Amino acid sequence: MEGSIPEEDAGKLYNTCSVFGPDGSLLVKHRKIHLFDIDVPGKITFQESKTLSPGDSFSTFDTPYCKVGLGICYDMRFAELAQIYAQRGCQLLVYPGAFNLTTGPAHWELLQRARAVDNQVYVATASPARDDKASYVAWGHSTVVDPWGQVLTKAGTEETILYSDIDLKKLAEIRQQIPILKQKRADLYTVESKKP
Repeated sequence: MEGSIPEEDAGKLYNTCSVFGPDGSLLVKHRKIHLFDIDVPGKITFQESKTLSPGDSFSTFDTPYCKVGLGICYDMRFAELAQIYAQRGCQLLVYPGAFNLTTGPAHWELLQRARAVDNQVYVATASPARDDKASYVAWGHSTVVDPWGQVLTKAGTEETILYSDIDLKKLAEIRQQIPILKQKRADLYTVESKKP
């Protein structure tokens, strides 16, 4: 998996992440669904919608090990997207992203741990290393979190490669011990997608 790149299609630009299989075949292409339009007074103002268009589809793919759901950066803030992926059988959620020096220290790890615990899935994030001379400075800290919310491995701000085991037996045990997916009150509330 790569991070994400700008993609042009029919005159529109998208923030896109492509996932390729071991044989080089394209498994899935995710276009960022939620655009990063924020204004934190005195800290950061950013408007992706001035340049980019939002994607409009969910992105999952199967591996020999588990089913994976894909989002990009700001998509991680939307709990409903992660819930839909979990409902569709995903056991791992992957988010390439570049949180900044304002949102990174406050929310980067917190959101990963929340999505992991809320949905009893593994969450992996990939961030660029920090370049303090860049026009947009990324927080860094690529991470892997388990379904219990434990950080299994985390990079610093430097360029590095992370490895972590995804233990589906542990995932199943957590889901059995705390069966939130079976105990949701569908008679009172649901989270459902409007697209297949």
